[in-house]
Amino acid sequence: MENQGALVDLFDERPSNSFFTKAILRIKKELYTVKINEYFKAIIEKIKDYKYDYFLLIKGEATPAFFLEFIKSNNPGIKFIFYTYDSFNNNSNGFGILKYFDYKYTFDSKDAVKYKMKFRPLFFAPDYGLLNQIDKKFDYDLAFIGTAHSDRYMICESARNWCEKNNFTMFTYYFSPSKTLFKFKKLTEKDFRTFDPAKISFRSLKHKEIVDIYKKSKVILDITHKGQNGLTMRTFETLGAGRKLITTNPEIKTYPFYDPQNIWVIERGNVQFDKKFFETDFKEINDQLRQTMSLEGWVNEIFTMKNPGYWDTVLEHKI
Repeated sequence: MENQGALVDLFDERPSNSFFTKAILRIKKELYTVKINEYFKAIIEKIKDYKYDYFLLIKGEATPAFFLEFIKSNNPGIKFIFYTYDSFNNNSNGFGILKYFDYKYTFDSKDAVKYKMKFRPLFFAPDYGLLNQIDKKFDYDLAFIGTAHSDRYMICESARNWCEKNNFTMFTYYFSPSKTLFKFKKLTEKDFRTFDPAKISFRSLKHKEIVDIYKKSKVILDITHKGQNGLTMRTFETLGAGRKLITTNPEIKTYPFYDPQNIWVIERGNVQFDKKFFETDFKEINDQLRQTMSLEGWVNEIFTMKNPGYWDTVLEHKI
């Protein structure tokens, strides 16, 4: 936004990004009301003398109504824009404040139809787009990076076994935000019982580290949350980087960039691969569509409220 000439003030809507705070907000936000209110009152003190043309809220997991009412009353004519990269089925915290917004966007096509919101998928950041311009010399045939949850480990290990049998190399990085959480999941969740503790990391990879792994990888494995409909950020990062994608999300077949040469869809309970998919090269996406998939394309669409038309085909399958 600043690169396009805007003056921007950015605030995290969560008082803290600790594991505890994130868990409380998702499970029982009411327990954190005092802390949330203090945090947003402090933001009001910082911005009360400024005037804004736009207010963009991402997800709305913690933002209280009194803050939104202040922004509106203090900035006559301001445009309120809401965007969520989570489905309301997974996290309904932002649903109660939708009435305040002039423009409402979701990455979930089913939610777009159900709640009469605008549909706008996620994007890839510029760093990933640059990888598409370099020589393709790969250390890994397949790579997975992600938080350890649900059946991700079992699917990844199935993929690793297949790669070993077919002379392909695979890189995996499993992350857990808490040792206590990981131990709890090992005790209580069936999918975690076989999880090798030696393979888990409690350090989140930095952005540059992830980009470097993409640079070395031909195919990226994307394992969504069970029941998730919207496409992950990983999807767009992969395709924007000119890397091939294996995903558990069959919804991707309704998107305009779907091409079986670039994208292989697997079933969670019946993981199967094809050697030919690994042996063929990435097929370039046309420039206009690729631009729309970028962060710049996302910003342009969100703030101009213009529909490029690419996402209409996705919604046609939901109506």
